[in-house]
Amino acid sequence: MPYCQERNIGVIVYAPMKSGLLTGKMTRERIASLPPDDFRPRTISFQEPLLSRNLGLVEVLRGIADRHGKTPGEVAIAWTLRDPVVTGAIVGMRSAEQAKQIVRSAQFRLGSDEVVEIENYMQANPVAA
Repeated sequence: MPYCQERNIGVIVYAPMKSGLLTGKMTRERIASLPPDDFRPRTISFQEPLLSRNLGLVEVLRGIADRHGKTPGEVAIAWTLRDPVVTGAIVGMRSAEQAKQIVRSAQFRLGSDEVVEIENYMQANPVAA
């Protein structure tokens, strides 16, 4: 992203809700009960230690969401879109209600303190190299 920002190149991000993980509806139990042909449990974001990190991030997003009458997924999308280098996001949906949430998240703006809250969590819980 810094490379693109330095060169004024826009970025379209894919799966800003981490394939449903950041929606606020995913739990360890739900992940364990996903069908065998579901790809998500085999991805790194759904495996430890990242699973615990990502579920913790959901709780940070949920706290912000609750203050605004939003969902954690809406906050995740708004957080992604707040970056000026991001020109768009490819977001999956399975229902009309999810489509409405996506539109609402594109219109929602996080406060600078909320961006810091998310970034502080991410810095305190870095992705292992």
